[in-house]
Amino acid sequence: MTSSTTNAPGPTGRFSIGGELPVTRLGFGAMRLPTGPGPEREAAIAVARRAVDLGVTLIDTAHLYGWGANEELLAEALFPYPDDLLITTKVGVTRSGPEGWAHDGRPESLREQVEQGLRRLRTERVGLLQLHRIDPEVPVAEQVGALSDLRREGKIGHIGLSEVTTAQLAEARRTAEIASVQNRYNLLDREYEPVLEACEAAGIAFLPWRPVAAASDAVQGAALDTVADVATELGATTPQILLAWLLARSPVVLPIPGTASLSHLEENVAAAGLRLTDSQLQRLDRAAGSA
Repeated sequence: MTSSTTNAPGPTGRFSIGGELPVTRLGFGAMRLPTGPGPEREAAIAVARRAVDLGVTLIDTAHLYGWGANEELLAEALFPYPDDLLITTKVGVTRSGPEGWAHDGRPESLREQVEQGLRRLRTERVGLLQLHRIDPEVPVAEQVGALSDLRREGKIGHIGLSEVTTAQLAEARRTAEIASVQNRYNLLDREYEPVLEACEAAGIAFLPWRPVAAASDAVQGAALDTVADVATELGATTPQILLAWLLARSPVVLPIPGTASLSHLEENVAAAGLRLTDSQLQRLDRAAGSA
């Protein structure tokens, strides 16, 4: 597996989502923040606030994360929001039992989920609204069309997709402008490389979730040894190198690493300051190709 990696500017620069939402390229995924009462909630609020203090201007959440509780937590922590902060949320799934979820891309359901999300986030408009999953039982044009209607009403600024193929992205773009794609992607998991390339060609933001590969995966052991070697050379950690590689991979890539730890948050944000040499990038790509 290979890729054409370029040493692009880090997240201290910005990417303009949809051409009008400038954000720092290293964001924060809020999924891991605990939302229950007590000391853990206070710690989660502190992490969210610290992310903003560190200069992060892109925070990702979803209706699925605690069935709205994550959105409420972010509002408690950060409202009133700084002018340059973009909180993006996702809709398109519903609860199917105590622990399960199911696709639900019916237009009436998407509208209701957006309305609930606006209420929980304490806002009248969400700058970037992402379709969490495409419902296989509902035509793509109907799902994206429903979000496009909400955009015309001023409740959505831009539309994004999550976990899509190149064909689904192309189909969605026939109905509405798509500003972002959020797919699983990292140095050692590049199943969606074609989707990233399509986003790069169109200037669409690509938000990789699971940006830091699991170090416990034995199949990836040799590749992670190379990552560790590069980390030693730069006085960094393995996760920092994986984030730095993503930032160098393409200027449209906006990683959203998540954590509930202040120290891990600060470590992740510090990855913005790393610069991989061309030689290091080539070694990482070669190692990933043999994994």
